[in-house]
Amino acid sequence: MNVRQLSISGAFEFTPRQFLDDRGMFLEWFKADEFAATIGHELDLQQANCSTSRRGVVRGIHFSDVPPGQAKYVTCVRGAVLDVVVDIRVGSPTFGAYDVVRLDDVDRRAVYLSEGLGHGFMALEDDSTVMYLCSTGYAPAREHGIHPFDPDIAIDWPTDVTPIVSEKDEQAPSLALAKERGLLPSMADVDVYLAGLSKPN
Repeated sequence: MNVRQLSISGAFEFTPRQFLDDRGMFLEWFKADEFAATIGHELDLQQANCSTSRRGVVRGIHFSDVPPGQAKYVTCVRGAVLDVVVDIRVGSPTFGAYDVVRLDDVDRRAVYLSEGLGHGFMALEDDSTVMYLCSTGYAPAREHGIHPFDPDIAIDWPTDVTPIVSEKDEQAPSLALAKERGLLPSMADVDVYLAGLSKPN
């Protein structure tokens, strides 16, 4: 497994080794020991999600209150998506910045984003299937969104396809408005929470 730290702290790209023969392909898309060695704590798996999207569908930018937040380990098992991690932690030196990783069924990369980060993606092909492991279960009262086309974030989404956005995501506030409303996690709160996860038992 090859691991790359993204430019935003708490975000990593994992590229697995694929074993190919005349029967097909095998890979290990998540390894708990390598994950813990990289991140500094184990992934407390509480929920596993799967979504399929047609070309152009945009999902996100989504995030959860911290604590406890929701860390995600994301991969695309069919098709291709442009996966985006946004730093929405107030007080972070990279606040408002984002990282982009192409997830597809060729390189079969995965992206990990820690608690306190925003996440979204655009499907680049029909029937793109995304699977993600989550550190907490879905809790509607703690879930929030940022408009995926917020000009202040200015994500470089592909322009060769008409984006398809849910009504909920279309009505999500800008990053600035979410900050004004007190919806965003602070870097200090995230650091305290993550420090607790890293403590030895």
